[in-house]
Amino acid sequence: MKILLTGASGLLGSAFAKAASRRQHEVIGLVGNYAGNVDGLARQESLDLSDLPRLEQFVLELFPDAIVNCAAFSIAAECESQPEASERINVALPEKLALLSRHLFARFVHISSDQVFDGKGAPYGIGDAPNPNSQYAVQKLESEKKVAAINPEFASIVRIPLLNGNSLSGKRSLHEQLFRSWSQGLATPLFEDEIRQPCLTGNLADALVELCERNDLQGLLHWAGETRLSRYEMGIQILDHFKLPHDLVKRTTRDSDPRFAHRQADLSLDLQPMEGKLKTRPQAFQDQLDALNVPPPCRDWYNAL
Repeated sequence: MKILLTGASGLLGSAFAKAASRRQHEVIGLVGNYAGNVDGLARQESLDLSDLPRLEQFVLELFPDAIVNCAAFSIAAECESQPEASERINVALPEKLALLSRHLFARFVHISSDQVFDGKGAPYGIGDAPNPNSQYAVQKLESEKKVAAINPEFASIVRIPLLNGNSLSGKRSLHEQLFRSWSQGLATPLFEDEIRQPCLTGNLADALVELCERNDLQGLLHWAGETRLSRYEMGIQILDHFKLPHDLVKRTTRDSDPRFAHRQADLSLDLQPMEGKLKTRPQAFQDQLDALNVPPPCRDWYNAL
């Protein structure tokens, strides 16, 4: 299968490239300005994803069997400060890809987010009403609606949680961000009243490859890890895994600072029907930890301890 992958150099995109390559798929990855090589790609192209006419030309010439959209303007604060730029990537891009996939009769997998929910009614099923409370979440919800309306026959829209994994930059995932703070001598405050269901990128990538290979799972879907944890519990388990002292994190709550009051309390997900139909299984958090490496930018600090 020939798969076009957007966001190929990102945390999830790079994991998907490896997973699809292992299953003998030809993956053509769009990487923006990333200058390094992405393992698993049969072909790597730099392309401005906000240039929709150029993108359309590229996709029509490529004629892929499937399109997987992992590209996103995913930092919430940047979506607030740059709403027009983020809308082009978070909404206009998946809308165009949905149109192109329908035209080509190609499978389309679009990545959305658990952030579309308000955190007051977990665990959330695919039929539960979203209630976004940030510009990022509003844009993700809008992208869901557009993709579902344009290409109901070939498109799957997968809401995903907080991600674990090893990024190409060593700075993107949950444990990498924590390591960055710790290596700078900062004791990181983590909320004990904010529940998430973290997922390893490799596990999610395997699930997404399965979606590309089959035609019986369309529409809204949920995927996450097996374990519901508070941010504080995640931090402690990461410290234990890497044999680091617990005083590198500080237990706190969302109401400790007015800046954090809007953060959702619980974004855990009901994984049906996707969990019941895939060979890939959700992973426990402890199993996810075994795949994590000390981020390269922090290795000197870690080795000096």
